[in-house]
Amino acid sequence: MMFRSALAAGAALAIGLMASASSKAADSFTIGLSNGWVGSEWRTQMIDEAEAAAKAWNAKGVMVKTNAQSATVDIPGQIAQLRNFINQGVNAVLINPNSPTAFDPVIGQAKAKGILVIATDQEVTSKDALYVGIDQKAWAMKSAEWLAKTLNGKGNIVCINGVAGHPANQARVAGYKEVFAKYPGIKILNEVNADWDEAKGQQAMQNLLATYPNINGVWVQDGMAAGAWRAISEAKRTDIAATGEIRADFLKLWKEHHYNTAASVNPPGVMASALNVAVLKLQGHEFKDGIFVGQFGNAIYIPIPLIDNSNFEQAYEQVKDKPGYISVTTVVTPDQAKAYFKK
Repeated sequence: MMFRSALAAGAALAIGLMASASSKAADSFTIGLSNGWVGSEWRTQMIDEAEAAAKAWNAKGVMVKTNAQSATVDIPGQIAQLRNFINQGVNAVLINPNSPTAFDPVIGQAKAKGILVIATDQEVTSKDALYVGIDQKAWAMKSAEWLAKTLNGKGNIVCINGVAGHPANQARVAGYKEVFAKYPGIKILNEVNADWDEAKGQQAMQNLLATYPNINGVWVQDGMAAGAWRAISEAKRTDIAATGEIRADFLKLWKEHHYNTAASVNPPGVMASALNVAVLKLQGHEFKDGIFVGQFGNAIYIPIPLIDNSNFEQAYEQVKDKPGYISVTTVVTPDQAKAYFKK
């Protein structure tokens, strides 16, 4: 009897140790971060915030290791990043994709290996992936609505867009066109591309001001806004309303010169938000029914704040003591991300 008791006790201990090891393994994840373009500080901040989110999980006792592959590569180069992650056996991949469609096959390969793939900042068509980020069309509509109302629904405007053909740029163009179409008193004089580059944005604005002296408003995206506003200031055009951006250096100029501006926030924290969603999913939580939306039916859209003169000081406080390239940001915290899952 004592021998049987000892065997039973040993078996119980072994089962307990196995359960403990299994629990420990279940709370340890490796997540690959794929960034196919490093042409802006926004992308650097995006990776930094995702890595900070992983460290926050570690502090809670959930071991999350990140492996960032960040480089300016073409679509085959970013596909190679994903294949590297698959070969490494990561638990999940977060990708800011260079294309909405080109990654479908490799995402399918990841799913076949049991790897969760979440896109951010740019939606993807693959049904084997999720998207966690802003609705780019809604982002544009928000600031376009501000501009239309600021102009009292009438006036001549110009639009400075990002990279021609880029899916996010196309979604944003569709967004502002939909808004301005509701205001018959608003006339779009011209639309140009400046590749999300501040210097090109300034040059584009200088050219537009020279060509169209009767401009009342400007709809411009992201970092190009700083360049556009510099051209507007140099021309001493205090009568123009224009959209702005969310970097600290621009907000400091906004405060100093009292710009008539507003900016929709595409937070660099989108990848951190995606990471928090990924960890909860890897822990076994199930998404709520009907949670997915978007053009491909696989998106979870996060809130899009709008900074204008009514809430400027709150946004400015976040970045006033930080380097000029730091952007105003928000992150969907783990507790907030739980709202996407069943209880």
